[in-house]
Amino acid sequence: MLVIDTHVLIWWVSGSDSLSNKASKHIKDMLKNDGEVIISSISAWEIAMLIQKDRLVLSMDVESWLDEVSQIDGVRFMPVDNEISIKATMLPGEFHKDPADRMIVATARKLAVPLVTADEKILQYEHVKTIW
Repeated sequence: MLVIDTHVLIWWVSGSDSLSNKASKHIKDMLKNDGEVIISSISAWEIAMLIQKDRLVLSMDVESWLDEVSQIDGVRFMPVDNEISIKATMLPGEFHKDPADRMIVATARKLAVPLVTADEKILQYEHVKTIW
């Protein structure tokens, strides 16, 4: 099992070259070996916000796109529950204030699994295992 960050989700689904070879291999191997790729539901909000701000264009409306993603075998959206919400406010050490990043990191920490991300701030955060 692993968690993927919002930008990783977008790059992976679109087949973008922005996704590192290492990240791509980990995701493929996870799915090939009947593991799960977890996406925090906060990523759905982030994607919708990016579209709203004209910073992202998808090939279909956001609801359909997210539904297509949820149909991929081994991919699961994980709701932001009370535990994740609370853990996101109490991350150990120093972490920036971006609420979506905090929820995604808290999700990976709750599950005790790696987080696939290219986000430099998260990559430098020592309290979550990252893959890039």
